[in-house]
Amino acid sequence: MNPDLSPAVEYSIEQAKSLLRDRKILALTGAGISTDSGIPDYRGEGRVQKHPLTFDEFMGSESNRARYWARSYIGFRRIQAAQVNPGHLALAEAESAGRLSGIITQNVDGLHIKAGSSKVIELHGRLDRIICVGCQSRISRIEMDSKISDLNPSLSQSMDVEFSPDGDAEIEVSSEFVVPNCLCGSHFKPDVVFFGEQVPKDRVALAESWVKDCEGVLVAGSSLTVNSGLRLVKQAIAQGKPAVVVNIGPTKADSIIDAKINSSTSVVLKELFS
Repeated sequence: MNPDLSPAVEYSIEQAKSLLRDRKILALTGAGISTDSGIPDYRGEGRVQKHPLTFDEFMGSESNRARYWARSYIGFRRIQAAQVNPGHLALAEAESAGRLSGIITQNVDGLHIKAGSSKVIELHGRLDRIICVGCQSRISRIEMDSKISDLNPSLSQSMDVEFSPDGDAEIEVSSEFVVPNCLCGSHFKPDVVFFGEQVPKDRVALAESWVKDCEGVLVAGSSLTVNSGLRLVKQAIAQGKPAVVVNIGPTKADSIIDAKINSSTSVVLKELFS
């Protein structure tokens, strides 16, 4: 065991290992697994809860889209620069060793893929992909940032600002900011599920099938505040499968799960699969 772990955490890890041993485990991850990569979460201990732009706000207002893209243009560099941490690597190694059947992540940072995991459902999409809401054509984030730069040459990406986990940045947006649009005349949207937007049905169905096929669920770094994740945990529990949570702070499933480890995913996940 890690000498830096408290006796209570050590006990919880042993309890979790006994529940998950020799089972086909599915991981469900949230923002907490990426905090050690320098990407802040929304609801971690000590943080002031943020209220990001909703889907209806983004779709319904040109000024809201300008606000989003200007802030995202600055903030996305934090996502681009983020490196995988021991939590991501522990899950990738567990998959490679045949101990993890796959990962369903609520994160939009792409770090599980970067860590080497191959069986990944990115439930809420990816920030580095852009889609036109009209013609459905896709461009890369690099292309989108180039368009923003060309239309707004005075906007600098090197500002020292506060960041959010969705690549947002706390800046004041000029009324002169110009939003790039698609050649079809419609507007672009990051290929992510906004707050208030529905996860695509085919993605939900695939995630539910992965839960059905697994023999236990490991939640890592999620408070399960978002229903798309909580619903999957409830599905597993209803099917009689053990559910273990590794998260700093409370979650919405604490009263129904089998074991809770209140500690860092970067430390605990390696121990769980040792």
